[in-house]
Formats: sequence, C-alpha cells, structure tokens
Amino acid sequence: MNELHEYCGSDEWRQLIREVILPWALGETDLGDNVLEVGPGYGATTDVLGAVAPRVTSVEIDAKLAAMLRERFADTPSVQIVRGDATQLAFADGTFTGAACFTMLHHVPSIELQDRLFAEVARVLRPGAALVASDSLGSDELAEAHEGDTYNPVDPATLPERLAAAGFEGIEVKTTDYGWSAIARAS
Repeated sequence: MNELHEYCGSDEWRQLIREVILPWALGETDLGDNVLEVGPGYGATTDVLGAVAPRVTSVEIDAKLAAMLRERFADTPSVQIVRGDATQLAFADGTFTGAACFTMLHHVPSIELQDRLFAEVARVLRPGAALVASDSLGSDELAEAHEGDTYNPVDPATLPERLAAAGFEGIEVKTTDYGWSAIARAS
C-alpha cells in the first residue's frame, strides 16, 4: 500500500470504522464465535471484532502489516494474526462461524483473484455462516489516491453472481453514494 494508506491507522479512521462502516455493513448479522477477518490492514476492524468475538483470526498478506499487527495484538488472546494469502487459506473446510472483509477488496489485483478469495472464504466457513464485506465505490479520486498501488474496485452490481459462483447464497448487497456492503451465507 502507498503512504496515503497510513490514514487507515489513524484514530479518525478507527472511529469511522467503529461508528459508521461496521454498524452499517453488519447490521444485525451474527458472525459467531470464531471469525475470519481477511485483510485487516492497520487493524481498525480487528479492534472492533476482537472486542466482540471470542476468537478472531486475521489474515494479512503484507509482511510489515502482519508483523505490526502481531505486536499490537500480542496481549489480546482473542485475536490471532496470520500472515497469508486469502486466495489460498491454510484452514480446514468449515473452520469459521463468520467472516469479514472491509475496505480491502480493491487491493486484490484482479477479478479472478477476488473471486478466488470469495471461494476460499466460502470453503472455510461453516454452512450457513455469514460473510460480511464492504468497500468503497470506484472513483477517479480514489484511483488517484492509489497511485503506485493496486486499485481494482469491485462493481457491486456484479457481486450477487460472483458470490453465488463462489459458493454463497442468501446474498444481499446494498450501496450508498460512497460504498457498498454485502452479506452472504456459505452454502
């Protein structure tokens, strides 16, 4: 990620995640007691999930961010940080009771890899378990902010078909002027 993403480690961003984005995206969805978080980045979502779920496993592909998160959450027994690639998860089928990925899918470099990520998450979720995802809508402004970085925004209109193909059902997608969220259940 480029230097502009340091904002994602700020108190202002953490507050926005905690008070606006997560409540809007999650609604009344229960992720259960063993949650997979994909792409925690600087850990703003991990803060919230770690406070409400008995167990959170956060998979981060970036080595520096994973190391920073391991140190930051070292004294939080409910949170485990794993450096890994969510398109190739090292967990058994049906391991998790819920999954979350927030404001990170635009960093996955291709639609094919995004779809592989969705399929892997579906594989490691228990049948009926929820995936809750959200991200920003694509824009020229965000493209400029990602200069020198991966920027592959997800078109929310494509999500129902893509999530169904990955092994999800009961798919609900909602949008605002700025972003989208989706809730889907593993088949």
